[in-house]
Amino acid sequence: MTDSLETTRKDYQRSHLVFNQLPSDPSDLLIQWLEDAQGCDPEDYNAMVLSTRSMEGGSNSRIVLLRAFEEGSIRFFTNYDSTKGREITACPNVSCLFFWPQLERQVRIKGRAKLSGAEISNRYFESRPRSSQIGAWASKQSQEGTEGELESRIATLTEKFANEAISRPTFWGGFDIEPHEYEFWQGRPSRLHQRYCYRWSQSARAWTTQRIDP
Repeated sequence: MTDSLETTRKDYQRSHLVFNQLPSDPSDLLIQWLEDAQGCDPEDYNAMVLSTRSMEGGSNSRIVLLRAFEEGSIRFFTNYDSTKGREITACPNVSCLFFWPQLERQVRIKGRAKLSGAEISNRYFESRPRSSQIGAWASKQSQEGTEGELESRIATLTEKFANEAISRPTFWGGFDIEPHEYEFWQGRPSRLHQRYCYRWSQSARAWTTQRIDP
């Protein structure tokens, strides 16, 4: 195992970026890359790593699904009482990472998260399968418990909502992340990858773009 970890190599050469051809708004490039990724991996192209500051001062990362990218904001949904929900409430500064190995690309994003509007969360919750709606009610996300206890809650809720629409629980909904920094990474041969960073200038009300060494 150790030998394979040390000797496994891949020379990235699928594509390249041209600095003076980059769009002025990073949203445009992210949308294009998401569309490209969807063509290669339609089931998981919207999976992203979300990192938050832990209560102990460290960090926590996990995979969540991008559910909307509107007006430059990144949206995902979760249980607000979960570890990530509580950590975002305590410290809304978060980071996201998309990685698309088929395209040899990744995007790192830093931003500030806030609760999505109730109408947005309601609308998305109503679009979910009924079993997922019940699951949102039943799961005490991030808390310890047995499979039997979870199954019992699911059975009770299934019976409770048998003849009625399932409303969104107040402890479940969306977060909107407003980015202030993007880094686009394109794999290149000999580990000389291309990295271009967009940073939002509050004073200029515009994005600045810089190249970063690999």
